[in-house]
Amino acid sequence: MSLQFAYWAPNVSGGLVISKIPQKTGWSFEDNKRYAQIAEKLGFDYVLIQTRFLASYGAENQLEAAALASALAASTEKLNLITAVLPGLWHPGVMAKIISTIDHISNGRAAINIVSGWFKGEFNAYGEPWLDHDERYRRSEEFIEVLRGLWTEEEFTYRGDFYRINQAPLKPKPVKTPKIFQGGNSKAAKEMAGRVSDVYFMNGGSLEDIKKQIDEVKALREANGKGQIEFGVNGFVIVRDTEEEAKQVLRDIVEQADHEAVLGFKDSVKHAGQSTNEKEGMWANSSYEDLIQYNDGFKTGLIGTAEQVADRIIELKKIGVNIVLTGFLHYDKDLQAFGEKVIPLVREKEAKLELQNA
Repeated sequence: MSLQFAYWAPNVSGGLVISKIPQKTGWSFEDNKRYAQIAEKLGFDYVLIQTRFLASYGAENQLEAAALASALAASTEKLNLITAVLPGLWHPGVMAKIISTIDHISNGRAAINIVSGWFKGEFNAYGEPWLDHDERYRRSEEFIEVLRGLWTEEEFTYRGDFYRINQAPLKPKPVKTPKIFQGGNSKAAKEMAGRVSDVYFMNGGSLEDIKKQIDEVKALREANGKGQIEFGVNGFVIVRDTEEEAKQVLRDIVEQADHEAVLGFKDSVKHAGQSTNEKEGMWANSSYEDLIQYNDGFKTGLIGTAEQVADRIIELKKIGVNIVLTGFLHYDKDLQAFGEKVIPLVREKEAKLELQNA
C-alpha cells in the first residue's frame, strides 16, 4: 500500500514551533482554505485539524476544529478531513452527529482524532473535571464505542462509566463510517489502540522508537483478535537545496525559541508521561529542543534535501508507517514545495521498492 501524507492545519496562531523566528504561516480560515486546496492538488491525503480552547504555548487564537472541518469540506474535493476532539469537552453523541454531517458535506471524507487530553488548564477553564491519566484514556475508549454505535446501529443504547445512551437514533448515518485516529505513547494509549482505533498516531521519534511502538500495538491488536490498524508518525519538515541550509534553519528555530513559552509548555505536559504507572508516555523523554516543535517533530529526521527527506520517509515505510503527518515552518511556501518535490520522489522510490520486493 502506498504511503499516505497528512499535514497539520495551522488553525492555531503562532505556527507549529514555539519560536520567535518569523514564520510565513497564517491561521485564518482563508489561509487554511488555501493550504487545503494546495495540498489536495499536490497529493496530500489528509489534513489534521488540531483542537485547542486555550493558549498553552503562545497560541493566542484558535479556530475550532469541527467548524473548520465543515468549512473545508465545502471548499475541497478530495482531501480527507480529520477533526481532533477532546472527550470531556464534547459529548460523543453530539460529536457523532457533527462528524456525520461533515461526512455528508464532504461526500465521505470525514475522520476523527480522539485526543485524550494533556492540558489541565483547558478543563479547569471550561469547568470540566480533570481525570487521572489512565482514566482519560478509559473515557476516550467509551467515547469511541459511542461513536461507532451511533454510526452503525439503527438505535443505540450504551451503559458506561462516563456515558449513557438510551435508544438513540442518528440519522442520517455517515456516507461511510469515518476512520478513528488516536494518539498517545503510554501503555494505556497503546492498549486503547489495540482494542478500538483505526489509526495510531505517534509523536516524532527515531526509527527504533517508532518501530518499537508499532510492534507493541500490533501485538496488542492481535491479542485482542482485532483487524488491521494503520500507523501515522509526526515529522516536522525542513527541505532546502542543501543539507546544511536545512540544518541551519533548524538551528535558527532553536536559537530563537520562545524560552518562557517552551518552559510553560514543558510544565503543562510534564505529567503526561510521569502520571502513568509505568512513567512512560508522550513527552516523557523529550528534551528542551524537542519541545520547541510540540509533537517532537524534529526527532523524525525529515530535515535535509528533498532526496534525503524522501529517503527517510521510505525508511519509515519499511518499519510499518502508513501515514506521514507533516508540519512546516513557512506554510505559504513549504507545504507546496513538499508536494512538488518530495511526494513525487517518494512515489518513485516506492515503485522501485515494490519491484525489489516482487
